[in-house]
Amino acid sequence: MQLGEMRVDVISDGTFTVRPQYFGAAEGARPEFFGRGGFGWLPIGCFLVRSGDRTVLVDAGMGPDLDELPAGMVLVGGQLFVGLGALGVRAEDITDVVITHFHTDHVGWLFDLASEPVFPNAMIWYGAADWDYFVNGPGDIRPHIRDGFLAHASRQHPLTHDATVAPGISAVLTPGHTPGHLCVSLESGPERLLLLGDAITCPIQLLEPSWHSFGDVDPAIAHQTRQRLWAELETTPGVGAHFPALSAGRREPPDQWLSLH
Repeated sequence: MQLGEMRVDVISDGTFTVRPQYFGAAEGARPEFFGRGGFGWLPIGCFLVRSGDRTVLVDAGMGPDLDELPAGMVLVGGQLFVGLGALGVRAEDITDVVITHFHTDHVGWLFDLASEPVFPNAMIWYGAADWDYFVNGPGDIRPHIRDGFLAHASRQHPLTHDATVAPGISAVLTPGHTPGHLCVSLESGPERLLLLGDAITCPIQLLEPSWHSFGDVDPAIAHQTRQRLWAELETTPGVGAHFPALSAGRREPPDQWLSLH
């Protein structure tokens, strides 16, 4: 996507196979969505934003790893650098990494198994409440990722309020899915795009507003955040990390989803 003077490329690090249970729905719900053996096949999305002298990666995928969830659901990563290579971007070219939240499929490429930074020149931005929950609290996080956060704190920007990451690139706190979840607002001239992380899992939730995410740490706050974002998406297009085909779109009343590419 070309957003004014800003270029936005979508990259999938791998695949998320999802069943109705992930959304708290009954087996057999929405067969048009869960159309292959009762599974929906979704990407593990990352977004590369290039603006001026900044090359910003939004979310760091699952990494060369997999995570097995209940009911046979699985997340399998490892493909981010295939996409970066196709775009001619090296790890050392990344100036900033913005992490929407600390779930495993968003932080997997931050640190290697020795807890050293995969992107050696990048500053890492995230919601401070996720550090409290995942690094110092009960949240599930891979040990080498936790150790990387602890060992390289000087290279990080934990946010307690909305902040500008770079000109036209803003981090907006949107808690609920995790305590420190944030979205990224991109703006260049009159054009704007929202990168939603997992604040909204999939546009099908427009048709099924009671469907929540299995991973929501606080379902009530996550629901409130989703409703606020749906309203914003009536005028501003957006895309989430697991939207089918990583296709941006806009909400069209009455509760339709208009895919824009």
